[in-house]
Amino acid sequence: MNAPGSGWPRLADAVAAQIPVAEVDAVWVFRTLRHEGKEWGTAVISRVDGERRRIYTARYVHTLKGKERGKFESTLEEVGSGPPETAAELVTGVQRRMDDEVPTPVSPQAWFAPPVPVPPPSSGAPRQG
Repeated sequence: MNAPGSGWPRLADAVAAQIPVAEVDAVWVFRTLRHEGKEWGTAVISRVDGERRRIYTARYVHTLKGKERGKFESTLEEVGSGPPETAAELVTGVQRRMDDEVPTPVSPQAWFAPPVPVPPPSSGAPRQG
């Protein structure tokens, strides 16, 4: 999911800037779509806010090719709320609106995790010791 070039880490950062990550108890992602140099991604976020469960749809468009390469746009929209025990029903409603595609569950800790840094290439010089 967090492959190089993927927009998921940037979407997770955008979501984290708008809602408290500690309140997120579930994340589901739909498969990304790539077409004509752009990547689209959609995730459903479940958040328990006190006595309410809030369900959000988070979306991004990442331009991978062309003169606007690197452009990234995201949105976060609350699409439902209810008692905390209603997660399954709320997600089913979101799924129906997404053409019945079954999303993949991802742990919030993994989704919001910082990307693993890639070490710089070795210069090939012998190490001094």
